[in-house]
Amino acid sequence: MVSTTTMQESQKSNPSISIITPTYNSAKTLASCLDSIKTQDYKGDIEIIIADGGSTDSTLEIAQKYTDKIYPNPLKTGEAGKAVGVKHAKNEIIALIDSDNILPSGDWLSRMTEPFQDREITGTEPLYYTYRKEDGYITRYCAMVGMNDPLCLFLGNYDRMCMVTGKWTEMPVIEEDKGNYIKIELDDKKLPTIGANGFLVRRDALMGCSMGDYLFDIDVVYELITQGKNKFAKVKVGIVHLFSGDVFTFIKKQRRRIKDYAYYKEQNLRKYPWGSLGKLKLLRIEPNMSSLP
Repeated sequence: MVSTTTMQESQKSNPSISIITPTYNSAKTLASCLDSIKTQDYKGDIEIIIADGGSTDSTLEIAQKYTDKIYPNPLKTGEAGKAVGVKHAKNEIIALIDSDNILPSGDWLSRMTEPFQDREITGTEPLYYTYRKEDGYITRYCAMVGMNDPLCLFLGNYDRMCMVTGKWTEMPVIEEDKGNYIKIELDDKKLPTIGANGFLVRRDALMGCSMGDYLFDIDVVYELITQGKNKFAKVKVGIVHLFSGDVFTFIKKQRRRIKDYAYYKEQNLRKYPWGSLGKLKLLRIEPNMSSLP
């Protein structure tokens, strides 16, 4: 018979997880993403929540093979999909895993949840981007430079290990090496772009944030920090983030991200106060982006 103490210890080390994956015509990558979740050796409850923005390809057919928790996302965007997923999540830990993310090892969830044994830690994120041999050159390039957007290298606010600088960020961060992870204390004035592509966070902490219809990753982290929940963990694991292999598609994607930021900012939906230096550089880049195909 398993003692009550043993059961309590097991529950403490293996919190239940709600994995939230927004989708919109994600058929090319979704099966690989969900396969990597289903093959985890995690000894705890896991629910997979899909928030779909009206896919017209085989996304929903693929999703139904892995979960029955599929919800409509009428606002279509990934940020809106995350907010939809959070509203339906029931478990202790929220894991934001995008449809183009792949967990590279079977112990990924176990390693990512280990830091939560420290009650001070609010969220965890992989220290690295990684890639597979078959991945495209842009995916491999972004993994090596440790960021999805070259603009982050310019600003210094990237959040994964970069082979160019030998750092995972250039923002002011207090660090304490804990062996399997780095415990960090963040400054709300100068944040790394933390909060996406494999970000795990305590549900009770996240529910204290004012998300509304959108969950913007860095805005949530900023709000958590202003509430005094400023300690996170960078876990010494990687995550694959797939990109298009076509450089022109990549440029269009980056251009759309800048335009989306400007739109949401104009609608007063963004909370994190980007510094004046960052704003000036964004303004200098946007006119040049407008001439791209």
